[in-house]
Amino acid sequence: MEASHSSVIKILAVDDHDLIREGVRFAIQAEKDMTVVAEAGTGQEAVDLFRLHRPDVTLMDLQMPGMNGIDAMLVILQSFPSARIVVLTTYSGDVQAARALKAGAFGYLLKGTMRKELVDTIRRVHAGHRRIPNDVAAGIAEYFASDTLTDRELEVLRRVAAGGSNKRIGSAMGIGEETVKGHMRNILSKLQANDRTHAVTIALKRGFLDG
Repeated sequence: MEASHSSVIKILAVDDHDLIREGVRFAIQAEKDMTVVAEAGTGQEAVDLFRLHRPDVTLMDLQMPGMNGIDAMLVILQSFPSARIVVLTTYSGDVQAARALKAGAFGYLLKGTMRKELVDTIRRVHAGHRRIPNDVAAGIAEYFASDTLTDRELEVLRRVAAGGSNKRIGSAMGIGEETVKGHMRNILSKLQANDRTHAVTIALKRGFLDG
């Protein structure tokens, strides 16, 4: 799909919260050079409506029931590799941002800054520029070379966040308690955390775990 060369930028708004989509509509209705052509509340709806309307810019929420935003992006970009998608999210974590950008997002917009930056971000992305908030970009740069967590370490950390003890986690995962402790030592080291609670807090902030 090639971006439209008409004077009006066609926008697809994707979010499972009505208020967010209303906010997008309200911000855009005053702009003569853009219009919301469709709205979706799920990832699957986003894919279907993208194929129907071929928008110039898609605003894509990350956390939605069923197909999440990143999976919807991947499906869209597989068929329309030049689609321009801006992730619209409450999460400023570097892991979530890096994952979205790696999937092919053109921009990353925090919902808390939407009122000030939405319209400018749409215009910049439509013009072919990438747009990432400074604090998100700084987070990505800060942790770029740091160790990532393995799938098994993430599973342990999710169970820790849910309140599981080492013994219960080991039993649920079919591994020994000492193995769980070994995973926790690696997690604390990689996240530079002081203890289990600190590790969960850092993981949530950076986007390793969904809030």
